[in-house]
Amino acid sequence: PDSYEEHVKLMFDVQAIAFASDITRVSAFKMSRDVSNRVFREAGVSTGFHIASHHQDRDERILEFAKINRYHVGLLPYFLKRLKETRDGDSNLLQNSLIVYGSPMGNSNVHNHKRCPLLFAGHAGGKLKGNWHTLTPDGTPMANAMLSGLQMLGLEIDQFGDSTTPMELNP
Repeated sequence: PDSYEEHVKLMFDVQAIAFASDITRVSAFKMSRDVSNRVFREAGVSTGFHIASHHQDRDERILEFAKINRYHVGLLPYFLKRLKETRDGDSNLLQNSLIVYGSPMGNSNVHNHKRCPLLFAGHAGGKLKGNWHTLTPDGTPMANAMLSGLQMLGLEIDQFGDSTTPMELNP
């Protein structure tokens, strides 16, 4: 579709259908290309994504980038609702899934990939309690959170990427 929002929802629908039909229980969806200068007018800005991400610490550009990111994350509830409304055994797909949403950049202005914002949703079959926020110490690899998520899903691994230790996801 020409509409970005319609495209994202269609991609979320395809993932939900794939999960529900057991074609797969794993998917990855990059909502936008980081180097794209696509303008997301729906977010209320006329600056392209990549230009806004390199805000040069200018307040107006930081606000524009925040609006774009708020718009993007605002599309996620559609997917979560779709999963929650889809039966999966005695439960629903959201209860039985682990959804990871985030950014590859902590500070895109300087291409810093430390302290990247991540959101874990779903309950991973009851293994993720949820309703918890943490701010990790400076230098904590994002891979620590990913390692914990993979272990939560039953993978018997001790290392993922540059992980140093599993991150506590259920305090």
